[in-house]
Order: sequence, then C-alpha cells, then structure tokens
Amino acid sequence: MTQQSLTLAVIYGGRSAEHEVSLRSAHSIYKALNRTKYTPIPIFISPRGGWWRMPTEDISFTAPDRSKAVRTILSPDPNHGGFISLRDGEWDAVHVDVLFPVLHGTYGEDGTIQGLFELSDKPYVGCGVLSSAVGMDKVFMKNAFLRAGVKVGPFFWFTYLDWRENRASVTEKLKLSKFPVFVKPANLGSSVGISMVKTVDAFEKAVEHALPFDHKILVEDGIPGRELEVSVLGNDKPEASLPGEVIAGAEFYDYEEKYLRNTAELKIPSELEPRVVEEAKRIAVRSFQAVNGSGLGRVDMFLTPSGEIIVNEINTLPGFTSISMYPKLWEVSGLSYPDLLDRLVQLAVERHTEKRRLVTSRH
Repeated sequence: MTQQSLTLAVIYGGRSAEHEVSLRSAHSIYKALNRTKYTPIPIFISPRGGWWRMPTEDISFTAPDRSKAVRTILSPDPNHGGFISLRDGEWDAVHVDVLFPVLHGTYGEDGTIQGLFELSDKPYVGCGVLSSAVGMDKVFMKNAFLRAGVKVGPFFWFTYLDWRENRASVTEKLKLSKFPVFVKPANLGSSVGISMVKTVDAFEKAVEHALPFDHKILVEDGIPGRELEVSVLGNDKPEASLPGEVIAGAEFYDYEEKYLRNTAELKIPSELEPRVVEEAKRIAVRSFQAVNGSGLGRVDMFLTPSGEIIVNEINTLPGFTSISMYPKLWEVSGLSYPDLLDRLVQLAVERHTEKRRLVTSRH
C-alpha cells in the first residue's frame, strides 16, 4: 500500500457526550486532507449508534442530514474490504484503505471501536485497543503512570454502588484530600461532568453531576501550578512537541470554556526554561509509553511552583478542532496540519503492516 490515492474513511459523531466536539474535529480534518493523496469517505455515527455514509460535503459535518445518507456498517469480516452499504435492499461492499476515527469519549476512544477495527483488519489512525481502554479509564491510567515512574497527584475513586450503599465511607476518604478537589467521571473527556469542589457540603452535588456519565467516579486533589500540554506522535519511537500552556479564564478549563466561550488563553508554545521544556517532553513520551500508546496522544500536566512536573492525564484521541492544542503544538514544532495528517496515516499503515507479520495460526 502506498501513500498515494488512499481511500480514507473519516469516522465521526458517536454515542458519546462528546458527540458535538467530534463533529468539529472531523470537519477540520476533512477540510485539511490533501485530495491528491486521499479520497475521504465521511462515516457518521449518530448519537443512537447508527452508522451512515454521508455525502462528501461540508454540511455532512456541520449539520449531518441522514436523508441524503446511506446506511452503512463496518464489517468485522476482513474479506469484505471495509464497509458494507445497504442500497435498495441490497448490501454492497465499500472498499477503504485506512480508517481515521475522530471519535471522542465513550464507544470511540475507549478501545471498543478499535476492537472492531482490528477484526476488520484495516489500518486505523491512533491508539490500539489496550492503550485506548487504559487511556480512557483515568484510574487505570494513573496506576499505569505510577508503575512507569510518572508522578501523579493524590486521588481516590469509588463506584456508583459505593455511593448508593456506603456514602459515609466515600465521604470519609474525602477527609484525606486537600481542597479544592476535582470530581469527574473516570471514563470521559473534554471536561464533561467535571466539578471543582471547595467544601465538603458541595461534594454530594458534584458526585450527582458526574454519575450520569459513568459508574466510576474519580476525585483528584487540585494541583497548584501552570497547566501544560504536550503532543506526542509516533509508534515505537514516539516524539514530543513543544509544550503549550493553558491559562483558564474561568476557575478551571471546563467544557464551556474549551468549546463555547473560547475565553482561555493558550500559549503556543509556552514560555519555559529549556530544561523544563526537555523534561516536559521526556515525561510526555514516558506517559505515552506507559499506556502502550501508538499514533497520537496529548499529555496534560502541571508545573508546580517548586518546578516539579505532575501528570494529570493522557488523551489518546485529542481534539482536532480549529482551537485544539494537539495540531497547534505540532505546527509550532515544525509540522503543519496537512503534514501531521499524512504522518498519522503513515503510522497507521506502518503499524498494520507490522502486525500482519505476526502468526495467528499454528499451521
């Protein structure tokens, strides 16, 4: 397979609270793809989970209209060559070369759809099943970081059942935390369902706000310091971008500020001493490797007043909107948006080629 004239399925939307963010990211990618190298096929997943092949036009991303779409599924049978579309009661095979998921959150970034990609035996952009699952679950993620020697802040977690049956025990754990704390769903991104809590009295409301999004709740101590983000790119030899810095206009960098108000100040790159830049890049790569990352990831961290770097989380399928840090950090690091997309596709093909070398039968 060459880099020329690849049929590229851009998969977006999805059954997630981050559905709208996915539409924005996918639209940016769709517009930036080099049409001499790629033939994009928009594949929209509705909020209820239906798969649709959309017309190749901008409105398929800005206001998806399924009246012009074709019902489509990705076949787990590798002999089909990709998708199967339903036309006039008949199923037709639709060959694709590479899958480009632009799905944030549940059922798109958590390893579930990556498992389907593996069954279809198609190259796909981004992290694999294991790294996606670990990267989505912030509790497993933090434990992976700790085992790899990456520093994280104090935290504890509990389940929906813990909260309903033994609320006093959960509240007792809160006594060991330092306010403010952040209460968040363990398996979600884009700051959905997150609350900053400054008092014990406000804790219950924050938990009830987070529980509709996940059965597992994470509570993190607030870390004083500067909020840095570093983009990572690669497979076995990942590289890190220059760090960027988020200066929130609100109390913290929540969903509204990220995608609606657009009031946060983004310093790209951040103004840091050279030694801090190199340390942030090293830690970002180490964090990426700790979850067995491949393709891309964005590592969020804090630089404390004492100069210590504490990692908050990794996002294995970061946003690609016009204001997203991931592509912007690579741009200031010398890699343009179109070239970044090229590199991600190349990495997907390289990983798939390497995986096909493995033996899946005893005979």
